[in-house]
Amino acid sequence: MYPPVYITSSSKFLPNAPVCNEDMERYLGLVNGKPSRVRRIVLKQNGIKCRYYALNKNQQTTHTNAELALESIKGLFPDGKIQSDIDVLACATGNPDQLLPSHASMVHGLMKNRPMEIYSSAGVCLTCLQALKLAYMSILSGQAHKAICSTSELASPTLLSKNYEEEYEYCTKVGTDPYMAFEKDFLRFMLSDGASAVLLSDKKNENGLSLKVEWIEMTSYANELPTCMFMGAELRNDGELKSWKEFESQELINRSVFTVKQDIRLLKPNIIRYWVDHIEECLQKHNVDSSEINYVIPHVSSMFFYGKLAEEIEARNLDLGTGKWFTNLTEIGNIASASIFAALDDLLQAGQLKINDKILLLVPESGRFSYGTALLTVVY
Repeated sequence: MYPPVYITSSSKFLPNAPVCNEDMERYLGLVNGKPSRVRRIVLKQNGIKCRYYALNKNQQTTHTNAELALESIKGLFPDGKIQSDIDVLACATGNPDQLLPSHASMVHGLMKNRPMEIYSSAGVCLTCLQALKLAYMSILSGQAHKAICSTSELASPTLLSKNYEEEYEYCTKVGTDPYMAFEKDFLRFMLSDGASAVLLSDKKNENGLSLKVEWIEMTSYANELPTCMFMGAELRNDGELKSWKEFESQELINRSVFTVKQDIRLLKPNIIRYWVDHIEECLQKHNVDSSEINYVIPHVSSMFFYGKLAEEIEARNLDLGTGKWFTNLTEIGNIASASIFAALDDLLQAGQLKINDKILLLVPESGRFSYGTALLTVVY
């Protein structure tokens, strides 16, 4: 008999003051000294009104990724002091501060609480549920009693104008169009910084609500679909990636290889259809009727896809309409892997949950089309 696993605390950390749409380039800088031509278009589609950057207006970072993670972890505990009885730390990010050592090692180093088992989950948005499942399985197997799942993103330093200037100047010199490709420029106005965390235990809270983790499912469709979002690489004509390791050192700069890119032409026809396929399969596998779900937290990167997801769910006759949805995207921005638990934390803080309410977490990842779903039940 497996022990139950509960989420007993949640937290989020958003660095510095909120940044409104009109102020974004004051932090990110102007490429070639000119305002972006696509900023207003992107912001109109994504619907984001506010976000947070671990930057000041001199384009200097104020926090490392590991420091963001630490702040959200400290927020799990009433006095901000990390407990000494944590057995497992599972960290998720798409933007670690370094290639080596692991992100979890750096976060653990800042925690300074006790030796423990650590895991780093690498990828894009779905790393959050990968880390959650590692923490969940550690407790479910009886190997641990308490675990922290940490998610954090520090995207803004990669979005600074200085990372695009060399490519712009190079294109001008060789006589090619210096206008940045849309797949590079539009992400500058989509992504932002922040961290979130959840504390898992084999015992529920003595006072107050806990969330019982019923199940966590993930599916990759990389066997069927090519790469859509990437960083540290370029897309080859055959659809595969050319790694940064294959470029000359100057090419890495001239071609902005380390900027994040996304193929919108591939994203639009696939992201929603495969997502709802995955949701249906999860509900069927666990014999859950969609009418039993009280709250849905979908991680949508843009309000454009908010509407598309709602339409597809309705077309499949799933009782998961927007009346059940909870999102904070427009208020805190798209913080990738940290988004889902930041939204869960806000839902918990709203004080509207009741015993036996069921919460469905939905996370897509466009890297090479992976999806995750988790079901939580409110208990006392």
